[in-house]
Amino acid sequence: MGFNAFFFLLLISCLYLALAQVSYDDCCLKYGKKPNKATQRHIVKYRVQVVDGGCNIPALVFTAKKGHVFCADPREKWAKLLKEKLDRKVANKNNKPYKHYRQEPNRV
Repeated sequence: MGFNAFFFLLLISCLYLALAQVSYDDCCLKYGKKPNKATQRHIVKYRVQVVDGGCNIPALVFTAKKGHVFCADPREKWAKLLKEKLDRKVANKNNKPYKHYRQEPNRV
């Protein structure tokens, strides 16, 4: 009876530790340098990282066309400007006027 209880507690504690682990895969742990203008032109999206769990710094995480990721300090002027540029680009893309085509009546 004692062995079964010990084994059960050991199993529960292992499961708890496995589920409590924090993933650092998509978390910036430090800021990178300012990318050059050519690299900035290839950046297609960004996300905002907030301080939460394993992510211990706020950051703007920029992603380039080929999947390269750049972490930037959100207080840096170049990062703010790049973020605003991407926001405008997305807004312009979503607000393109829709072309309405006039449908000609069927003539018999």
